[in-house]
Amino acid sequence: MTDDTTAKRRVRSEHHGRRTFESVLARVVATAGIVGIGTALGAILIAADVAGWISGLVVSIVTVTLAAMLWQSRRL
Repeated sequence: MTDDTTAKRRVRSEHHGRRTFESVLARVVATAGIVGIGTALGAILIAADVAGWISGLVVSIVTVTLAAMLWQSRRL
């Protein structure tokens, strides 16, 4: 192998590692956003005097749906 080929492989592996880190970071930030949305939704429902079990059900459904969409995304 030539030095040029080795250098190209090194650059690819470094780039792949960076993309993995960025992908994990983006998923963590997006997950934190989902938690924030669930918290805000719960606060709004409780402030509107909605029954506790309905608030819990709505928040759970919304957060699970958003999380499923996030973790199936191929872009992140």
